[in-house]
Amino acid sequence: MALPYFTEEHEALRRTIRRFVEKELQPHADRWEEDGEFPSQVFRRMGELGFLGLRYPEEYGGQGGDYFTAIVLAEELARCRAPGLMLAVEVQTEMATPPILQFGTEDQKRRFLVPAIRGEKIACLGITEPDAGSDVASIRTTARREGNSYVINGTKIFITNGVRADFVTLVAKTDPARGTRGVSLFLVEKGTPGFTVGRKLKKLGNLSSDTAELVFENCRVPAENLLGTEGEGFRHIMWELQGERLIGAAGALAVAQCALEEAVAYAKQRVQFGRPIARFQVIAHYLAQCAAELEAARQLVYATAWRFARGEYPVREISMAKLIAAQVAHRVADYAVQIHGGYGYMKEYIVERYWRDTRLYRIGGGTDEIMREIIAKDMGLYE
Repeated sequence: MALPYFTEEHEALRRTIRRFVEKELQPHADRWEEDGEFPSQVFRRMGELGFLGLRYPEEYGGQGGDYFTAIVLAEELARCRAPGLMLAVEVQTEMATPPILQFGTEDQKRRFLVPAIRGEKIACLGITEPDAGSDVASIRTTARREGNSYVINGTKIFITNGVRADFVTLVAKTDPARGTRGVSLFLVEKGTPGFTVGRKLKKLGNLSSDTAELVFENCRVPAENLLGTEGEGFRHIMWELQGERLIGAAGALAVAQCALEEAVAYAKQRVQFGRPIARFQVIAHYLAQCAAELEAARQLVYATAWRFARGEYPVREISMAKLIAAQVAHRVADYAVQIHGGYGYMKEYIVERYWRDTRLYRIGGGTDEIMREIIAKDMGLYE
């Protein structure tokens, strides 16, 4: 059934991206998972095809599309069979670069946003620290003004694209005494003295994307690399997180859809007790429940994305969408493993990968607990 959110142009884009995914990404996914990362050339290739700037203005090399072009990209990249790659691209297009377009100077847009859209520069987002994840206001990384520079000290952790990023959109405290009013954003380039990759982290899932610890030791950054207004960084990053959570919700459901399709196909061909297991009511009902929950969560994401695309700031609904989508996605992946039985626990079947990879959605971009907290506060439960 055609949905009111997607035009024929969106569907044409969907077909184009799907052909790219099937031809240029899927055949290599298993190797990239084994290698622990996909080649950086994928960014450049996607930049050449215009996929990294779908909803960015044409004046910066983008395609001038609407927010639902980003939804289409997330949904189709999920089919690449390496969700970590999708995550890495989402960091590039929907997390690290939107603040540059929204708050950056014209010079910053030319130096950072334009090459990122082309795939010539890879971006990452530096928020989380060893002692500050959900509580962004408690970050300890500092940026002290010295003449025409800021001197940055601190450590970031769990940074997707961190190993190979050409620059990081960094959150730091310029005035720790002012709390959230003392937080600022910076664009820190690879190769800046004092900025190093501490280590590449080993993780449970999303193996095709690199995740790093970043270290800043007396890292001197030019004052012109301050992104937005000094002291307004907390507000800026809270704005960024809304888009991050929404696109993450769409991506989570897209990966879960792939898991469901694998489970349906397996249930139809797996024979036990003389008939396909899809014909056993318990299995059929598992699959029906998954389909129903996915569709309900997807419609919540679409409706919220429609409001976000119109310029609204529906924090409560974005939090709801992120919470429900993340939980539904992992539950569907878990059912997919269960339906596969012992085979679902084996790496030769991709549902094992989907199960591992969807678990991150309940943590990254704001945990389930933080989403509930935001919703509860909006409901006035703490008055």
